[in-house]
Amino acid sequence: MTEPAPAGFYPPALETCRACPRLARHREEVARAKRRAYRDERYWARPVPGFGDPEARLLLLGLAPGAHGSNRTGRMFTGDASGDFLFPALYRGGLASQPDSRARDDGQRLRGVWITAALRCVPPDNRPLREELATCRPWLEHDLSRLPGLRAVLALGGIAHDSYLELLKARGHRLVKARYPFAHGVCHDLKGAAPMIDVYHPSQQNTATGRLTEAMFDAVLHDAKAAAGL
Repeated sequence: MTEPAPAGFYPPALETCRACPRLARHREEVARAKRRAYRDERYWARPVPGFGDPEARLLLLGLAPGAHGSNRTGRMFTGDASGDFLFPALYRGGLASQPDSRARDDGQRLRGVWITAALRCVPPDNRPLREELATCRPWLEHDLSRLPGLRAVLALGGIAHDSYLELLKARGHRLVKARYPFAHGVCHDLKGAAPMIDVYHPSQQNTATGRLTEAMFDAVLHDAKAAAGL
């Protein structure tokens, strides 16, 4: 178990990044307007770093920070409905030290897992532009390059799935994306790269409607742990 976002894992350039003007404006506007429940809190309102165990064998790859979750707390999946679903699952799976995650300093520790996202800033309406994902891709590359023990990737939703494939292509892997469509519960053997397991994103839209249940997520997480040797 290690401290979230270990010192030195990210250069200062991440927190000061304004490479996508639309995203920089939006994350800061959300922080100015705030949600009533958090009106007395100071929002992070910067690109959000990944966090977890730097010796991770499993990477959890999400879409982007939540407007009043990670964009407020400064830690991936922390303080919103998606995290309220994800962290209990990680706890049940023996990968998290506690079943909830409310703040950067709440004592949450991950074992064998690193959590990050395809996009580091909250996009309007949770709809990133293709060029924004491409601009942010070097930060995903940064995470993967700093995780030498990585053995598997759990893609939380279709955008995370596509982003991992695009990163592999940028790395020189000869793959045809159309041969690897997103499919919940499927493990993709990517020949020479860490395999990717797909799961529906733990968004409230999916969990509240029953499209993704705890049992469904637990089953896929079990497979991802096996692929990573956890």
